[in-house]
Amino acid sequence: MTMHSLIRSYGKPLTSLFVCLTAFWLLVMIALPQAFMIEHSLWHIDRDDQLGMKIDRAYSEMGLVEYDLKAAKTEKVRAEFQTRIDALKAQIAALEAQETEPPKIYGIHNYTKMSELHFTIFLKSIVFALMVTVLALVVCYPMAFTIAKLATPYKAALMMLGLIIPYAINELLRVYAWLMILDYQGVINSALAWLGLVSFEAKTWVPFLENPGSVFVALIYAYVLFMIFPIYNTVETLDKNQLEAAKDLGASTWKTHMRIVIPHAKPGIAVGCIMTFMLSVGSYSVPQIMTRGKSGDWFSQLIYRQFFESQNWNTGAAYSFSLVIVCLAFILIMMKSFKVGIRDIAK
Repeated sequence: MTMHSLIRSYGKPLTSLFVCLTAFWLLVMIALPQAFMIEHSLWHIDRDDQLGMKIDRAYSEMGLVEYDLKAAKTEKVRAEFQTRIDALKAQIAALEAQETEPPKIYGIHNYTKMSELHFTIFLKSIVFALMVTVLALVVCYPMAFTIAKLATPYKAALMMLGLIIPYAINELLRVYAWLMILDYQGVINSALAWLGLVSFEAKTWVPFLENPGSVFVALIYAYVLFMIFPIYNTVETLDKNQLEAAKDLGASTWKTHMRIVIPHAKPGIAVGCIMTFMLSVGSYSVPQIMTRGKSGDWFSQLIYRQFFESQNWNTGAAYSFSLVIVCLAFILIMMKSFKVGIRDIAK
């Protein structure tokens, strides 16, 4: 909708209010936080570990010179000692100022200092998020198509309610529910113990939490609606006559989906993949709860530690912006792969 159509529909005062609120939202909630993060990621504080020792040595030297000043016999010697004292005072003041407010050094130091271990975790998190996205697409596409085209209105409503109602519960509670299901003495292992397949006493339970698959399951469940709804919205707009025509012409189910449904649903698939990937790669609570540190960190956990445990906001900002760059690259790749534009995605 263009500005002229907005003015015709709502009038200039209301349109101006909409524009101002939108600009305020973009500036305060998106642009400024990102600019703050980028700025912090591009500098680091150059702290000298030997600074305290240098200050102590300067004070000790000044004490000796002051002692010599008191014992000086001539005015010339006193002047020399006083000059040295003034120089030491200036040196101490400069060192103390450097200790209080160390200089900022701008550059890409925070990006290049990522250790090999952290870089491996970075790549692993991206690969895992891609796997979650693919699995979510495989699981959600048939569900979205069934709800949109195959189910009766009553059954479609029940299926949608079954998907939406769990989202009335807090995300953490839903993740903890999966933790109780997959825990060492959780629902599944308890059932296996009842069948005699595992033993709690011998600790022969199945270690689900030590496998990244437990995180995949929880992530797919946590973000399933972000994959289903975009696909459902696009598939629902597909004319059923096209499906019936394909069936009448003898097209198989596979060909019908590949040549009719999927090309029509490309924008929804792209949006679903983008949302699922971004939420998965940036998720902190799900890997933290589901792994308990048993199957290695995700990159989001490293970012959390840089900010809140190491108090190293500069490195944390660099790590965060690296993840933002990956998400932007993924968006561009999806748009290129599915041949959709911003307007197609916005629909």
